[in-house]
Amino acid sequence: MRIVVAEDLYLLRDGMVRLIEAYGHQVVATATTGPETLDALRTWRPDVSVIDVRMPPDQSDEGLRAALAARSEMPGLPVLILSQHVEQLYARELLADGSGGVGYLLKESVFDADQFIGALERVAGGGTAMDPAVIAKLLSSSSPIRGLERLTEREYSVLALMAEGLSNQAIGRRLFLSESAISKYTTSMFGKLGISDDDDTHRRVRAVLTYLNKP
Repeated sequence: MRIVVAEDLYLLRDGMVRLIEAYGHQVVATATTGPETLDALRTWRPDVSVIDVRMPPDQSDEGLRAALAARSEMPGLPVLILSQHVEQLYARELLADGSGGVGYLLKESVFDADQFIGALERVAGGGTAMDPAVIAKLLSSSSPIRGLERLTEREYSVLALMAEGLSNQAIGRRLFLSESAISKYTTSMFGKLGISDDDDTHRRVRAVLTYLNKP
Protein backbone atom coordinates (compact mmCIF):
# COMPACT_ATOMS: atom_id res chain seq x y z
CA MET A 1 0.00 0.00 0.00
CA ARG A 2 1.02 3.60 -0.64
CA ILE A 3 0.47 5.58 2.56
CA VAL A 4 0.61 9.23 3.66
CA VAL A 5 1.39 9.86 7.35
CA ALA A 6 0.29 13.22 8.78
CA GLU A 7 1.51 13.75 12.34
CA ASP A 8 3.31 16.79 13.78
CA LEU A 9 5.15 14.98 16.61
CA TYR A 10 8.49 13.73 15.27
CA LEU A 11 8.87 10.61 17.41
CA LEU A 12 5.35 9.39 16.73
CA ARG A 13 5.58 10.20 13.03
CA ASP A 14 8.94 8.47 12.63
CA GLY A 15 7.74 5.47 14.62
CA MET A 16 4.67 5.05 12.40
CA VAL A 17 6.77 5.31 9.25
CA ARG A 18 9.16 2.62 10.48
CA LEU A 19 6.30 0.36 11.56
CA ILE A 20 4.42 0.71 8.28
CA GLU A 21 7.54 0.01 6.24
CA ALA A 22 8.42 -2.99 8.43
CA TYR A 23 5.09 -4.51 7.31
CA GLY A 24 6.06 -4.11 3.66
CA HIS A 25 4.07 -0.97 2.85
CA GLN A 26 5.40 2.28 1.39
CA VAL A 27 5.13 5.70 3.03
CA VAL A 28 5.05 8.02 0.03
CA ALA A 29 4.87 11.27 2.01
CA THR A 30 4.71 12.71 5.51
CA ALA A 31 3.11 15.96 6.65
CA THR A 32 3.32 18.04 9.81
CA THR A 33 0.64 20.69 9.21
CA GLY A 34 -2.92 20.81 7.91
CA PRO A 35 -2.00 22.47 4.60
CA GLU A 36 0.88 20.01 4.04
CA THR A 37 -1.55 17.15 4.67
CA LEU A 38 -4.01 18.35 2.05
CA ASP A 39 -1.21 18.92 -0.46
CA ALA A 40 0.15 15.41 0.13
CA LEU A 41 -3.28 13.82 -0.29
CA ARG A 42 -3.89 15.73 -3.53
CA THR A 43 -0.46 14.92 -4.90
CA TRP A 44 -0.22 11.24 -4.03
CA ARG A 45 -3.85 10.05 -3.80
CA PRO A 46 -2.62 7.32 -1.45
CA ASP A 47 -4.20 3.92 -0.87
CA VAL A 48 -4.77 5.11 2.71
CA SER A 49 -3.57 7.91 4.96
CA VAL A 50 -3.01 8.21 8.71
CA ILE A 51 -3.94 11.67 9.93
CA ASP A 52 -3.85 13.34 13.34
CA VAL A 53 -6.71 15.70 14.20
CA ARG A 54 -4.86 18.56 15.86
CA MET A 55 -1.95 19.90 13.83
CA PRO A 56 -0.23 23.24 13.18
CA PRO A 57 -0.74 26.04 12.49
CA ASP A 58 -3.56 26.33 15.05
CA GLN A 59 -3.46 22.93 16.79
CA SER A 60 -7.24 22.67 16.58
CA ASP A 61 -8.77 20.41 13.91
CA GLU A 62 -6.57 21.09 10.85
CA GLY A 63 -5.84 17.42 10.15
CA LEU A 64 -9.47 16.35 10.18
CA ARG A 65 -10.51 19.30 8.02
CA ALA A 66 -7.75 18.44 5.54
CA ALA A 67 -9.13 14.89 5.36
CA LEU A 68 -12.63 16.23 4.73
CA ALA A 69 -11.42 18.58 2.02
CA ALA A 70 -9.51 15.78 0.31
CA ARG A 71 -12.48 13.40 0.37
CA SER A 72 -14.76 16.09 -1.05
CA GLU A 73 -12.38 16.38 -4.02
CA MET A 74 -11.60 12.64 -4.21
CA PRO A 75 -14.70 10.76 -2.97
CA GLY A 76 -13.91 7.58 -1.13
CA LEU A 77 -10.24 8.46 -0.52
CA PRO A 78 -9.37 6.14 2.41
CA VAL A 79 -8.55 8.00 5.62
CA LEU A 80 -7.68 6.70 9.10
CA ILE A 81 -7.84 9.39 11.78
CA LEU A 82 -5.45 8.69 14.68
CA SER A 83 -5.80 11.14 17.54
CA GLN A 84 -6.04 11.75 21.26
CA HIS A 85 -9.27 13.68 20.72
CA VAL A 86 -12.77 13.05 19.42
CA GLU A 87 -14.03 15.94 17.30
CA GLN A 88 -17.70 14.98 17.01
CA LEU A 89 -18.87 17.49 14.41
CA TYR A 90 -16.18 16.85 11.83
CA ALA A 91 -16.06 13.13 12.57
CA ARG A 92 -19.76 12.90 11.68
CA GLU A 93 -19.13 14.89 8.51
CA LEU A 94 -16.29 12.54 7.58
CA LEU A 95 -18.72 9.63 7.73
CA ALA A 96 -21.65 11.40 6.16
CA ASP A 97 -20.91 10.72 2.48
CA GLY A 98 -21.52 6.99 2.99
CA SER A 99 -18.65 5.85 0.77
CA GLY A 100 -16.69 3.96 3.43
CA GLY A 101 -12.92 3.83 3.64
CA VAL A 102 -12.83 5.67 6.96
CA GLY A 103 -11.51 4.99 10.43
CA TYR A 104 -11.10 6.86 13.70
CA LEU A 105 -8.84 5.43 16.39
CA LEU A 106 -7.65 6.96 19.65
CA LYS A 107 -3.89 6.77 20.12
CA GLU A 108 -4.27 5.41 23.63
CA SER A 109 -6.35 2.47 22.33
CA VAL A 110 -3.77 1.14 19.86
CA PHE A 111 -2.07 -1.67 21.76
CA ASP A 112 -0.02 -3.55 19.14
CA ALA A 113 1.32 -3.33 15.61
CA ASP A 114 -1.00 -5.94 14.13
CA GLN A 115 -4.05 -4.03 15.37
CA PHE A 116 -2.82 -0.80 13.80
CA ILE A 117 -1.79 -2.32 10.46
CA GLY A 118 -5.01 -4.35 10.36
CA ALA A 119 -7.03 -1.15 10.75
CA LEU A 120 -5.03 0.53 7.98
CA GLU A 121 -5.60 -2.37 5.61
CA ARG A 122 -9.31 -2.54 6.42
CA VAL A 123 -9.79 1.18 5.71
CA ALA A 124 -7.70 0.93 2.52
CA GLY A 125 -10.09 -1.80 1.38
CA GLY A 126 -13.10 0.48 1.80
CA GLY A 127 -14.10 -0.73 5.25
CA THR A 128 -14.29 0.97 8.63
CA ALA A 129 -12.13 0.91 11.75
CA MET A 130 -13.79 2.68 14.65
CA ASP A 131 -12.60 2.97 18.24
CA PRO A 132 -15.38 2.04 20.71
CA ALA A 133 -14.75 5.27 22.63
CA VAL A 134 -15.24 7.27 19.44
CA ILE A 135 -18.46 5.38 18.72
CA ALA A 136 -19.72 6.19 22.22
CA LYS A 137 -19.09 9.89 21.63
CA LEU A 138 -20.72 9.89 18.20
CA LEU A 139 -23.76 8.06 19.51
CA SER A 140 -24.29 10.34 22.49
CA SER A 141 -27.53 11.58 20.93
CA SER A 142 -30.53 9.39 21.72
CA SER A 143 -32.45 10.41 18.58
CA PRO A 144 -33.00 7.31 16.41
CA ILE A 145 -32.79 7.27 12.62
CA ARG A 146 -34.76 5.17 10.21
CA GLY A 147 -34.35 1.46 10.86
CA LEU A 148 -32.15 1.51 13.96
CA GLU A 149 -35.15 1.65 16.30
CA ARG A 150 -36.38 -1.64 14.80
CA LEU A 151 -33.26 -3.59 15.76
CA THR A 152 -33.36 -6.00 18.66
CA GLU A 153 -30.87 -5.54 21.49
CA ARG A 154 -28.78 -8.42 20.14
CA GLU A 155 -28.79 -7.05 16.59
CA TYR A 156 -27.75 -3.65 17.90
CA SER A 157 -24.86 -5.28 19.81
CA VAL A 158 -23.75 -7.07 16.65
CA LEU A 159 -23.87 -3.81 14.70
CA ALA A 160 -21.87 -1.99 17.38
CA LEU A 161 -19.12 -4.61 17.16
CA MET A 162 -19.27 -4.53 13.37
CA ALA A 163 -18.62 -0.78 13.61
CA GLU A 164 -15.39 -1.58 15.44
CA GLY A 165 -14.32 -3.51 12.35
CA LEU A 166 -14.81 -7.03 13.73
CA SER A 167 -15.56 -9.95 11.42
CA ASN A 168 -18.54 -12.25 12.05
CA GLN A 169 -16.18 -14.79 13.57
CA ALA A 170 -14.68 -12.21 15.95
CA ILE A 171 -18.13 -10.88 16.86
CA GLY A 172 -19.22 -14.43 17.66
CA ARG A 173 -16.27 -14.89 19.99
CA ARG A 174 -17.04 -11.59 21.74
CA LEU A 175 -20.73 -12.45 22.21
CA PHE A 176 -20.19 -16.19 22.83
CA LEU A 177 -22.27 -17.11 19.78
CA SER A 178 -21.58 -19.23 16.72
CA GLU A 179 -20.54 -17.62 13.45
CA SER A 180 -23.73 -18.93 11.83
CA ALA A 181 -25.82 -17.23 14.52
CA ILE A 182 -24.04 -13.93 13.87
CA SER A 183 -24.69 -14.38 10.15
CA LYS A 184 -28.43 -14.74 10.86
CA TYR A 185 -28.41 -11.60 13.01
CA THR A 186 -26.60 -9.59 10.33
CA THR A 187 -29.02 -10.77 7.62
CA SER A 188 -31.98 -9.72 9.76
CA MET A 189 -30.28 -6.43 10.59
CA PHE A 190 -29.59 -5.61 6.93
CA GLY A 191 -33.26 -6.23 6.15
CA LYS A 192 -34.51 -3.94 8.90
CA LEU A 193 -32.12 -1.20 7.77
CA GLY A 194 -33.33 -1.52 4.18
CA ILE A 195 -29.90 -2.55 2.89
CA SER A 196 -30.18 -4.60 -0.29
CA ASP A 197 -28.64 -8.02 -0.82
CA ASP A 198 -25.44 -7.18 -2.68
CA ASP A 199 -21.73 -7.55 -1.89
CA ASP A 200 -21.40 -8.39 1.82
CA THR A 201 -18.48 -6.03 2.43
CA HIS A 202 -20.46 -3.16 0.92
CA ARG A 203 -23.51 -4.04 3.03
CA ARG A 204 -21.40 -4.04 6.19
CA VAL A 205 -19.98 -0.61 5.38
CA ARG A 206 -23.45 0.80 4.71
CA ALA A 207 -24.80 -0.68 7.94
CA VAL A 208 -21.92 0.75 9.98
CA LEU A 209 -22.30 4.18 8.40
CA THR A 210 -26.02 4.10 9.18
CA TYR A 211 -25.15 3.27 12.77
CA LEU A 212 -22.55 6.02 13.05
CA ASN A 213 -24.52 8.75 11.31
CA LYS A 214 -27.22 9.17 13.93
CA PRO A 215 -28.14 12.87 14.14
